[in-house]
Amino acid sequence: MSEIARVLSERGELVLRRRADDGALELRVNGVFVMDDRETSSEELLAAVALAGEPSRLLVGGLGLGYTVRTLLADDGVREVVVAEIEADLVRWMRDGLLPSVLDDPRVSVFVGDVRDAVSVQEAGALDGILLDVDNGPDFLVYDENAAIYESSFLAVCKEKLRADGVLTVWSSSASSPLEAAVQAVFGHCEVKPVPVDLQGRPETYYVYQASS
Repeated sequence: MSEIARVLSERGELVLRRRADDGALELRVNGVFVMDDRETSSEELLAAVALAGEPSRLLVGGLGLGYTVRTLLADDGVREVVVAEIEADLVRWMRDGLLPSVLDDPRVSVFVGDVRDAVSVQEAGALDGILLDVDNGPDFLVYDENAAIYESSFLAVCKEKLRADGVLTVWSSSASSPLEAAVQAVFGHCEVKPVPVDLQGRPETYYVYQASS
């Protein structure tokens, strides 16, 4: 295991490292695995679901290693992507070249802070899509305060900020009936997309929750 960067913030320890067994770049927060660059299909599906509505302006909660944003930017119809990332050091690592950058695209703007604040300052009906990938899902939180992101009160704010037929997509590392129920309660429907993945040699299933306004 080769460590690339490590930093302590007010929220704990952020580590970027290269695995010796498969060469994958891995991100961990407070010792918890968040993601790597070997299995990115669920992040890309998160973006693909949002792109189905031919969006122009999107907000992504969670920069991660940049795969969701990169997939969005590959679509020429996308004119603006607002990225909300609570870890300023992760943004800095990408700007400094420790990670392949998606932030030098002129269509990208970065909001360093809580995704709830990033969403709340948007005008009503201003977004074609909101993509939430800020944690490991409601049942495996990296940050306890992120529990509020999966609750109906915040999802209702997301709905207000979406245009008519705008799309909400939420990533989770596990199936969550409370999340499905919260999305259903706010939007009147919820589609759950299981995504089989290979996680360091183990078969796992991630989930994308989808609804439109």
